[in-house]
Amino acid sequence: MESEEAEVAAAGAASPSGGNVTSAPKKRGRKPKSKEESQTQEERGGKMKESGKKTKQEEQSVDEKYTQWKGLVPILYDWLANHNLVWPSLSCRWGPQLEQATYKNRQRLYLSEQTDGSVPNTLVIANCEVVKPRVAAAEHISQFNEEARSPFVKKFKTIIHPGEVNRIRELPQNSKIIATHTDSPDVLIWDVETQPNRHAVLGAATSRPDLILTGHQDNAEYALAMCPTEPFVLSGGKDKSVVLWSIQDHITTAASTDSKSSGSIIKQTGEGGDKTESPSLGPRGVYHGHDDTVEDVAFSPTSAQEFCSVGDDSCLILWDARTGTSPVTKVVEKAHDADLHCVDWNPHDDNLILTGSADNTVRLYDRRNLTSNGVGTPIYKFEGHKAAVLCVQWSPDKSSVFGSSAEDGLLNIWDYDRVSKKTDRSAKSPAGLFFQHAGHRDKVVDFHWNAEDPWTIVSVSDDCETTGGGGTLQIWRMSDLIYRPEEEVLAELEKFKSHVMTCASKP
Repeated sequence: MESEEAEVAAAGAASPSGGNVTSAPKKRGRKPKSKEESQTQEERGGKMKESGKKTKQEEQSVDEKYTQWKGLVPILYDWLANHNLVWPSLSCRWGPQLEQATYKNRQRLYLSEQTDGSVPNTLVIANCEVVKPRVAAAEHISQFNEEARSPFVKKFKTIIHPGEVNRIRELPQNSKIIATHTDSPDVLIWDVETQPNRHAVLGAATSRPDLILTGHQDNAEYALAMCPTEPFVLSGGKDKSVVLWSIQDHITTAASTDSKSSGSIIKQTGEGGDKTESPSLGPRGVYHGHDDTVEDVAFSPTSAQEFCSVGDDSCLILWDARTGTSPVTKVVEKAHDADLHCVDWNPHDDNLILTGSADNTVRLYDRRNLTSNGVGTPIYKFEGHKAAVLCVQWSPDKSSVFGSSAEDGLLNIWDYDRVSKKTDRSAKSPAGLFFQHAGHRDKVVDFHWNAEDPWTIVSVSDDCETTGGGGTLQIWRMSDLIYRPEEEVLAELEKFKSHVMTCASKP
């Protein structure tokens, strides 16, 4: 990276985007539609107003808020990259770090393209240049074109996915192995490094998964998790069940039938190197306890045998695979006042569990406080969203910090430790809320903290309703002056003030 410093300085203004932006909400949305098609209809005067579209007043409010946010970018952010997506992505995940350099690191990024059928749906492996803290110039990070692709994000490989990619999750033990959910009962496992790069054109055959996990009796679309301690996979679906697999079961079977497999989950090849059908693997357990669709699942950070799930029945259920396929005694029957969309287990404290719901709130539960009669009072209810919460995730860096994203287009960063320290000067903001990322103009469907680069987050929005289609991917890191200890920050600012005064006094 010889010209690395120059690249970082110049990359604020992104290169022009190639191609029209296209539209696509999902489930909680409508079928994708090409922006080009929408524009043609509008020119002919035949475009009908779609139900669910924002009114002019709402659109103006969104634009005003966005303009206000963009003006604050140089103050609030240490770094920000904006990447226009031609097709929406319903999930975004960090992969392994590939290279470290003086001013930036290169890292894999997993995305998807949810299309309208004119081209195949794809799983995208990208390379991302992550600029290091206190490197990017303030004037550069705010100079981006919303319709352009970021020079920091470059597509590396395309996998033609059998159906839309609703959810992507990486295996913590080997983040080159990922699982995906689509509109089917199966979970698909991919080794992204060995999968061939494909050209996504209409009529192209789909890529073959390295492994297919079977066990659901109906579509499993969203609920998906990978275990932090062992190569276990967890899923939930419309069949109201939670299903558990161990990829190790397949590795063991493959190793016993083929000494050359070396424990790899790569699919076996037939004579002449022709690939056979993808192998499949049945579950270790199927768990029943929900009365409606299971929307999200999460593993305990300390045990592959313990996990939790949430669903449209408003329940939070804790499971222990060692006690059978029924819920353990700790079940919260009315965890929220509406459907539950998401759950996350604190990686630093295995007693704390977050839930997010269509009732616009995030709730924090301590499993030690849950009882056997279906009652459980949350430790705290976080109220800072104006629409359904779609994703919650604890910070990998600080045990009390977490993020939540919602259909209101906001990604809120909270610190539970600040709830009890709330002062009058912050009375206008909800307790615990200390940063609000407002760079998206439509629902933020997914985000992911970067474990390799603390406080760096990737987030993605489905922009169907606001900008006519496509999506927006943003990679950002708030200024460390926002989250560092107050006395530390004040000392640094005082030092800076003295430096400025010294410079100003010179003739």
